[in-house]
Amino acid sequence: MLFPHYHETKVVYHVVNIGQLKTILEQGIQIQERKNFSDNKYLDFNRFLDQNKPETIPKWVKREKALFASLNFKEDMHWHSHSALLALKVQEERCWVANENLANEIYDPFILQHIRDFNHAQNFMKEFGEKKAQNYWENSFPFQEYLKKNKNPINNYDEEVMVFHDIPPKDIKCLMVVTDHHTFTPKQWQEYYMDII
Repeated sequence: MLFPHYHETKVVYHVVNIGQLKTILEQGIQIQERKNFSDNKYLDFNRFLDQNKPETIPKWVKREKALFASLNFKEDMHWHSHSALLALKVQEERCWVANENLANEIYDPFILQHIRDFNHAQNFMKEFGEKKAQNYWENSFPFQEYLKKNKNPINNYDEEVMVFHDIPPKDIKCLMVVTDHHTFTPKQWQEYYMDII
């Protein structure tokens, strides 16, 4: 993996567009105002999953309201250009972990189901959508509980951490900036452009 385990770092990771970086580093991340630093391309999908959440999952756990983060990344991760990777300190009791692989099984059919050339996606959603959404939740955990399980990794479990609290600037650190051609730490970025001048 790219970083040491959470048990050592005590941070989760969140990727943002560099256009949002200044505001986030100065003001932090407010969950209620997350539209300021995140687009809504997942909003309807998140609502669909929330509507199919079993009663065993606490009411405060709503994808629609969450800030999404990762516990780690593979070494060969492909980053989006013009993005920044942030390390966030979180309140463990206000986070939830789910398997992003299970969400991804239905994301494309959900998005494509109303396009004529992909009409079989609609059949897939009618047949499997609700079941797969429920399976997603049934394989999710409170963050602290998952950390205990994570000592014995779950096969094919790609953790997505849902964060349900504001994050102040003091709990945010920029680890990396990605351009079209380079990946820099903030220090490397400064040195690179100092050499050009």
